Amino acid sequence: MSRIAYDPVKDKFARIIRHSELLRRIFYATLDLVFLRSWHIRKVLREHCRKLDRQGEWRLLDAGCGFGQYDRFILDEFDHVKITSIDIKADYIEDNTSFFSEQISEGRIRFDVADLLNYQDDTEYDAVICIDVLEHIAEDRKVMRNLSRCMKPGAYFLMHSPSHYSAEDADEDDSFVDEHARAGYSKEEIGSKLMESDLHPLKIHYTYGKWGHRAWTLLVKWPMVWFTRFGLPAAIPLLIYYPVVTPVSLLMNAADLYTANKKGTGIYALAQKI
Repeated sequence: MSRIAYDPVKDKFARIIRHSELLRRIFYATLDLVFLRSWHIRKVLREHCRKLDRQGEWRLLDAGCGFGQYDRFILDEFDHVKITSIDIKADYIEDNTSFFSEQISEGRIRFDVADLLNYQDDTEYDAVICIDVLEHIAEDRKVMRNLSRCMKPGAYFLMHSPSHYSAEDADEDDSFVDEHARAGYSKEEIGSKLMESDLHPLKIHYTYGKWGHRAWTLLVKWPMVWFTRFGLPAAIPLLIYYPVVTPVSLLMNAADLYTANKKGTGIYALAQKI
């Protein structure tokens, strides 16, 4: 069986959408629909950042922005937010700068290339998000301290990562874990590391539990296996496959969103700066 290398697959999609605003918007919508972590992140942001927006201008740092999909959601959802969005990959920053040019000219967002291990910022942020980033960095404590230092007291910190249960689930031919500095976090580990960085945990929750993991297998894992084996021609059978599996998979995602999972292959933590 071909090994599933997730980062190269993501980079292939990035090249496909790079020069088309329409394809990029479709790509964002697909990410929000298919990836359960986006469901959880958007739910938490709505619940906790709405009050910030009602108070007027507030500042958010997207630490590891990737394709900018969460920036798109935040700009659409909140009227008074000012975003600083950073990533270590210069090509991602270049693409995002082009796509968000209108919002940049309005002063609502800016993009910078930055290494979180050396990150310093004099801005005092009201919220920081770090989505599926920390698992790639061996010195995660240093990153958390760097981010904590640029947060206001009471500011929110929201992270998502694979959990330690993801290692149990990985196939022998699956390179998902190989791409990470660690298999994932337990509730105890992430809670302890947050406290070390003066970030008080408000909620730590396992995602991709029984229902969410099954949905991920149908919507993401198996299609990636096909893309890894066959490349773009795999899109042809997926045109038949997705209409069949998507409705039941989305119901499974919804079930995961409102289930207190005792375990799951993902985890998010919401914390507040002390």
